[in-house]
Order: sequence, then C-alpha cells, then structure tokens
Amino acid sequence: MPLMNASYTGQDPREPRVWALLGEVADPEIPVLSIVDLGIVRHVRFSGGDRVTVGLTPTYSGCPATEAIRAAVRAALAARGFADVVIEEVLSPPWSSAWLSAQGRAKLRDFGIAPPEEAVASPRQLWGAPPVTCPRCGARESERLSEFGSTPCKAHYRCLSCREPFDYFKCI
Repeated sequence: MPLMNASYTGQDPREPRVWALLGEVADPEIPVLSIVDLGIVRHVRFSGGDRVTVGLTPTYSGCPATEAIRAAVRAALAARGFADVVIEEVLSPPWSSAWLSAQGRAKLRDFGIAPPEEAVASPRQLWGAPPVTCPRCGARESERLSEFGSTPCKAHYRCLSCREPFDYFKCI
C-alpha cells in the first residue's frame, strides 16, 4: 500500500495489486529496499482501460538508478499482465529521506546501513557530521570517515564503540 506522500485513489480494484507488485521491485543500489519502502512511488492510476500510470520521484536529480528503476517497474508490471505502462516523473515536491517507510528503515538497519536519523531542515546542517547510531551494536558514538559511501546517497561512518565501519543513508 502507498506510504507517506503517495496517492492511493482506491478507484480501481487493480490498484492494490499494482502497489503490491511495486513493493517487490528492489532498488538497484540498495536491493534490500523496495521502491515502495524507499518512498519514490508517488501514485498509481488507471486510465483508458488497461493503461496504468506510475508516478515516480527520483531520490535526487541525476540518480544513476533512475533508468534501471523505470525498466524494473515496466518489467515487473508486464510480467503480471500490465502491458500498457506509463512512467511519470514527479519532481514536486522533491523526494525526502523522511519518505522512507518504517519497514524500509528497519530493513536498512538489519542490512547494516544506518537509516537517516533526522531531516535536514537547514542546508547549514549538511556541513556537520550528524551523530549516527551504529546499526550493528546500537551505540550512538560514531565518526564520519567520508561524506561519500558506496553510493552518492550514503556516507561512510565508523562506530567508536564496536569499531565497525558502516554506511549511513543521508538525510535529504
């Protein structure tokens, strides 16, 4: 089912099925998350009989996974009989890490990636290293090793308690 900032009309009985299918489409950069967990699916709409329109918001402009996600959505829906699919790019409002589902946050933590802890209300906060809870031991003491992790949306940290390195999904 849709999450924060997503539109569920309930006007077509096929809509829940499409949401469920989209919940199986993995994010190519963080495959433990579905695109629904990530909060990038904005709407599912039916028109003209069998045409389904899926609104997607990229996590940020220039995200290298955007085209792979579009292709995965088309393939997942086509495999289940939805051949007439339109992908709509929804840019406003821009995606926020606050749109990650509670399940998505838990999946990140279980996978060893610290989920975003607090929204960035001011761009000035981007320059400081926020305190981040270690996804392995739960300690709050950590240090940022690099602003850039394995993907542009993550930073690399180390826990000062268990000394394990981990990625942190940045607040956007």
